[in-house]
Amino acid sequence: MHSMSQSHPLIWRVLLLCCLLFTGAAALAQDQVTQDYRLGAGDTIRVLVFQSPDLTTDARVSESGAITMPLVGGVTIGGLSIANAEKKIAAALKSGGFLQQPQVNIVLVQVRGNQVSVLGQVQRPGRFPLEIANTRVSDVLAMAGGTTSTGDDTVILSGMRDGKPFRKLIDIPALFLDEESGNNLLVAAGDTLYVHRAPVFYIYGEAQRAGPYRIERGMTVMQGLAMGGGPTNRGSESRLRLHRRDASGVVQQTTPSLTDTLQQNDVIYVRESLF
Repeated sequence: MHSMSQSHPLIWRVLLLCCLLFTGAAALAQDQVTQDYRLGAGDTIRVLVFQSPDLTTDARVSESGAITMPLVGGVTIGGLSIANAEKKIAAALKSGGFLQQPQVNIVLVQVRGNQVSVLGQVQRPGRFPLEIANTRVSDVLAMAGGTTSTGDDTVILSGMRDGKPFRKLIDIPALFLDEESGNNLLVAAGDTLYVHRAPVFYIYGEAQRAGPYRIERGMTVMQGLAMGGGPTNRGSESRLRLHRRDASGVVQQTTPSLTDTLQQNDVIYVRESLF
């Protein structure tokens, strides 16, 4: 009993040390995220000046990227990291002759700027903040929960780059399967990612399960027929008819080969067997 009572303080000290290490690691990770964040229009911050409580300011970053500080007036901090924004405000206070060695701290109260929009066939469409500077397309898709079962294999990234409209069609599986894919681009504030509905084909007639089905890449007529459960006892896979709209919008009827590749909005009609 005596040895157990002596071991209890040691156990508590070990547990306390683990808690302190975990708390310190979490705080360090959070501090890294905060330092990497770039301030943008709509962000709300609190500016604290050491030993000058009268200069404490709650401000919202304007559309032009500026805030208004006591004594110095407007200071443009949009696009700066928090550390660099602190230095710029401190420099303004010093150059204005208000403080000799100002120490400025900025607390990010609410994130409004630096957002991207994710629309279309994703699990959680909406707007998401860019909390770190090196956020990529795959990161934003993960924020939105990934694509839905009806989503396409491509995502359209659009926004502005160097003052000009930017648009890029990106292959989603390649982002994760191809280690050398150069399309996992960095996203910027104001970007929009859009995932369209996946292309479908239709099957009807003497098919086990008639209806619309998603077209997988390179899907053949035979594979499409299998998606519909194959022909019924009355149907025949050798008596298929394919309806396809041509470039002028006119629907053409053909007798397809089982190895032909399906296209978006194709309609397969399974006819009855002759015997």
